[in-house]
Amino acid sequence: MSELTLLLLRIGFLILMWAFVFAIVYALRSDLFGTRVRRMPAAASPAAAAASSSPAPAAAPRAPSSPPTTGGPPARRLVITSGAKEGLELALEDDQLTIGRSADSGLVIRDDYTSTHHARLMLWDDVWMLQDLDSTNGSFVKGKKVGAPTPVPPNTPVSIGTTTFELRR
Repeated sequence: MSELTLLLLRIGFLILMWAFVFAIVYALRSDLFGTRVRRMPAAASPAAAAASSSPAPAAAPRAPSSPPTTGGPPARRLVITSGAKEGLELALEDDQLTIGRSADSGLVIRDDYTSTHHARLMLWDDVWMLQDLDSTNGSFVKGKKVGAPTPVPPNTPVSIGTTTFELRR
């Protein structure tokens, strides 16, 4: 093998190694810090800012054929019972709430066991359902790991990372 070929192989291998290092650093940075939130210019009207900043609603998966009934109106409050934000009460005004470490989540939980986009609470036929968004450590309803969208009855403990919360009427 000629010296020129050997030199080109060494340089190519070095470039490949640096590309791999940069890919790892980029993945770690985006996982730790999330995506940047752009601020709207001060001259923009509040209505235009609200319309442009609200994400497009994701299509909800098909509801189960016979969802369990709770025997009353759906829960409209989320109360954190343990974790860093213990005692926090959040009004469930929309039919969907995202949970995760990302700043664009409806409920931001910042701990080492919560994924950037961890889970989603959705209201289907007056029943709140929890859907795990392929998180690393999983989501739990009454201590059982959620694999598919799972109903969350009122006053039932839901664990995500080190945080536990309940839905209340």
